[in-house]
Amino acid sequence: MRVEVDRDACEANAVCAGLVPEIFQVDDEDVLHITAGDVPPALADAVRLAVRSCPKAALSVSE
Repeated sequence: MRVEVDRDACEANAVCAGLVPEIFQVDDEDVLHITAGDVPPALADAVRLAVRSCPKAALSVSE
């Protein structure tokens, strides 16, 4: 599973970072970074929740 961000839609609200800080981080310049290429299986459900919780629908996953 991989997660991607639509940079045009993302407002760096950090909802995803609050839910799964192991995968999502927002830097001091309000830029979202995805810290893992492939999401570890143990975090897959949490990442799916973060994707659904994004207020701008800027995240997507590919299985």
